[in-house]
Amino acid sequence: MSEWLESAIARAQGINDWLAPKRAHALELLANTKWPTRKTEAWRYTPLRPVERTQAKVITDKVELLPVAIADLSAIELVFVNGQFDQTQLAKTLPEGVSISLGGDLDTAQQAEALHAFSTIKPERHIFGLVNDALAQDVVVVTVAEGVEITQPIRISSLLSQGAESHTRVQVTLAAGSRLTVIEDVQAQGDSFNTAFVEYKVAANASLEHYRFALQTGSNVSIGGSHFNLHDHAKMHSTLVGFGSELSRLDTDIIHAGEFADAKLNAMYLLDGKELFDLHATVEHAMPNGKTEENVRCIVADRSRAIFNGRIHIHRDAQKTLAELNNRNLLLSDKAEINTKPELEIYADDVKCAHGATVAQIDKQALYYLQTRGVSRSKAQVMLNFGFINELIDLMPNAALAEWIRPIIRERFAQMEVK
Repeated sequence: MSEWLESAIARAQGINDWLAPKRAHALELLANTKWPTRKTEAWRYTPLRPVERTQAKVITDKVELLPVAIADLSAIELVFVNGQFDQTQLAKTLPEGVSISLGGDLDTAQQAEALHAFSTIKPERHIFGLVNDALAQDVVVVTVAEGVEITQPIRISSLLSQGAESHTRVQVTLAAGSRLTVIEDVQAQGDSFNTAFVEYKVAANASLEHYRFALQTGSNVSIGGSHFNLHDHAKMHSTLVGFGSELSRLDTDIIHAGEFADAKLNAMYLLDGKELFDLHATVEHAMPNGKTEENVRCIVADRSRAIFNGRIHIHRDAQKTLAELNNRNLLLSDKAEINTKPELEIYADDVKCAHGATVAQIDKQALYYLQTRGVSRSKAQVMLNFGFINELIDLMPNAALAEWIRPIIRERFAQMEVK
């Protein structure tokens, strides 16, 4: 066990609140969990040295930070500042049919229900999910009532100041027939360390539109997860956008717990310098007639490293499943590295499934052609790279978010030089 994990366990043992039963279970599991090394398959390409040497600390002093504004987006703001939920940034009046509360503020019955649901969707195999179970000081509980459509997105922002450590947790429940959009994003100033996990229960005939923007760069260490449980005829459409940092790791799990559930996952990440980004996506088809469409695209430059592990597991009873996984990667440098592992594990005999992965370099002829037509090398690179990613941006259901992220990605491409 690493010194960092020993320290984290010691800190968690000193916390006594309504989450104590779940915390105790997480600590028991952590005590029997080996610290990941290169021999640990799930962490084979992602060394944890940045975690072991982090100097980030829990900051208890009040710090005023505001989320980055998104033009033309009116959202219900859920803001964490250095791990503490800032209730002053939550609207005093919420749309009818949605409730947002800290778990510690719920009444006894509601708290018991939230405690029962806590960490039931996120799998126990995620070591930093267990760390989050142990160190999260409270949980923000979001509930949408049956048949209610919330037109205003909920935006969950985790804001970190220089050298801050945070562990945030949100629990989202969509009752039958409801509709909701949730945006998750982390904004960090530098040398920070955070774990940020959100669990989603999507009931029968409910619909979730989901975004996660992991745009922290530089010396930040960010490890988190978005985990979904879909019931009969439930729908979800998730978009993930990531930049690399010293260590960025994101786990997403989609569980088809009901029949005719429909899941779409589009992910794109862009890395430069010595950055690392690791995306692990697991889809569990446990019931019949489910559908999954997964598209992941990655561009790496300089000496950066990208990892993708995409697993689709078709259980024995999941007949009539339709599942497709496509991973496309673009190398801008001979020194950059991409490790991709698409997996398809099928135990049912009446399914339609496919998976594939490609790794290619930027077309030097196309780059040269554009330059001969008077386009500068830097602009030509942006044009070619943007075309590779833009298709997934066009699939984002929220137009305001798509228009907000486009110039950010263009600026990112302008920094990523072909070598």
